[in-house]
Amino acid sequence: MSATTRVAIMGIIIEDPESVEALNELLHEYRDHIFGRMGVPYRERGVGVISVALDAPQDVTSALAGKVGSLPGVSVKTLYSNVVAEQEVAGQGGSDA
Repeated sequence: MSATTRVAIMGIIIEDPESVEALNELLHEYRDHIFGRMGVPYRERGVGVISVALDAPQDVTSALAGKVGSLPGVSVKTLYSNVVAEQEVAGQGGSDA
């Protein structure tokens, strides 16, 4: 399936460590759209900071951000690039398997 994709960066702040497992499951579900990820624990403040770089249709990126933002103690913001491309994309969750 061909779709218009946009490069985006998703900034995630985790304040509730109990949400980490669910967050990792979501990121794994969307792995086909993620081309980079960096996580930094900020132990002095008791939070985790994650940046996720994606190349996906805007609705897929928005769906992931909505799911991430619904996790308890997790905040997310997404910044979109003006770089747009037509490319083959996987299913909604990121994997056809």
